[in-house]
Amino acid sequence: MDNTSIITQVANPKEEEILSSCQEKVSQSNSSLKKHRNRSIFSPFFCCFRDYNAEPPATNNKTCSLPPPAEDNSSSPKCDQVQVIPIPSPPAKYILPEVSINDYGKNCVVIDLDETLVHSSFKPISNADFIVPVEIDGTVHQVYVLKRPHVDEFLQKMGEMFECVLFTASLAKYADPVADLLDQWGVFRARLFRESCVFHRGNYVKDLSRLGRELNKVIIVDNSPASYIFHPENAVPVQSWFDDMTDTELLDLLPLFEGLSRETDVYSVLQSLRDR
Repeated sequence: MDNTSIITQVANPKEEEILSSCQEKVSQSNSSLKKHRNRSIFSPFFCCFRDYNAEPPATNNKTCSLPPPAEDNSSSPKCDQVQVIPIPSPPAKYILPEVSINDYGKNCVVIDLDETLVHSSFKPISNADFIVPVEIDGTVHQVYVLKRPHVDEFLQKMGEMFECVLFTASLAKYADPVADLLDQWGVFRARLFRESCVFHRGNYVKDLSRLGRELNKVIIVDNSPASYIFHPENAVPVQSWFDDMTDTELLDLLPLFEGLSRETDVYSVLQSLRDR
């Protein structure tokens, strides 16, 4: 196994081509959600997107169906077409356990790891917060991990307000020990890794319909639009982070999440912010 393939980042110079008309509103500029970003081209060792010309499936929950299965290579209808395809049956088994008593009634927040909460590299970093050994093909490699500024406060606050789930397209052999070191408070009620993603037309996509939660109570926090192309209306995008220690993005997002934690339908709030 190539050691660079265990961790995922956006390495997509054509990332904007992934976003179809279903996501145009998602990528519009608004200060509350910080939509309008110039995304950097990442180091190839974090690459997880192989087909950058793939269209996302239709996602509008009012006029378009849920995404087709990953193995379906047929063309997906666009949201501005009249055709409405049948909604597939729910998965036989959801990927999250039942909601705990402590989280009953809370909205669910799905949080990405790499370039959202941390930045990791196989290249030595002098100020690394963690150094995680990862065994690959019989050889132990050191992964150097930087924590995003204010990530500790962000996680603690989010854990109080939401049912929090870590969802990364990286492999568990890397992401699990990083999460052990990062989450000292037990914020993440569950951890989902690459095998829980849907491999859709060359992309690892986080299909929120497989979680086993009501979609109008689910929010995804991610730096990569390709990760949530099935459900852009559920997304709170964040800017990709590498090593800027003056970054305040996570801190700035807390007031938004405080409001979302009290909502019974997150769609209305997120849509109103996109429409501003």
